[in-house]
Amino acid sequence: MFTGLVTDVGEIRELEQRGDLRARIATGYDTSTIATGASIACDGVCLTAVATGADWFDVEVSGETVSKTNLGAWNVGYRLNLERSLRVGDELGGHIVSGHVDGVAEVVSIHDEGDSTRVRLAAPEALAKFIAPKGSVALNGTSLTVNEVEGREFGINFIPHTKKVTTWGTVQEGDRVNLEIDVLARYVARLGEAG
Repeated sequence: MFTGLVTDVGEIRELEQRGDLRARIATGYDTSTIATGASIACDGVCLTAVATGADWFDVEVSGETVSKTNLGAWNVGYRLNLERSLRVGDELGGHIVSGHVDGVAEVVSIHDEGDSTRVRLAAPEALAKFIAPKGSVALNGTSLTVNEVEGREFGINFIPHTKKVTTWGTVQEGDRVNLEIDVLARYVARLGEAG
C-alpha cells in the first residue's frame, strides 16, 4: 500500500530485456534500507526490488505489467516518481493507493493558472465512470484531486511544490501516464453491480 505522496524522483540507469524487463533505477533513497523483495511504487506501479547497490535498485517487470502501463516507454535517462510502501504508523497524507495501475491516460492540454498548472487528461472509456469531481486519482504514482470531469476527460491542478518534487514539472501534451482510480470508487461500483 502507498499514499501517492512521491518521496523521490529516480532515473532509469539500465534496461535489459530478458524473459521479462529488468530495470536499474538510480535513487536518493538509502538503499541499505531497501530489502530484497520490498515494494516500491515506480511511476505508480508497485514493483519488487530484486537487487540493490550504493545508489540504485533493480526491479523486474512482467510483460503483463508493461502491456497495462506506460512502462514500455521507459528508456535510459527517463525520470520517474518513486514511493516506498507504507509502514504501520506512517501518515496517510494522500489517499490509499495500491500500485495496481488500472490503465493509461493521455495528457490532452496544459495551461498555467497563476503559479499552478492545469492539466487535462483523457481516461480510457472503461475507467472514466470511476473518476468524480473532487475525488482522488493516482497519476504516475501521485495522489491528486480531480477538479472537473467531462465525459472521458478530467482536469487536475498542479501546485508549484508538486511540480518541483515530482516529474510533473516537465509534463507535455500527448504524454501517457499511469492511472489508478480510487480504490473506494472501484469497490462502490462493484457493490452497485452486485445489488
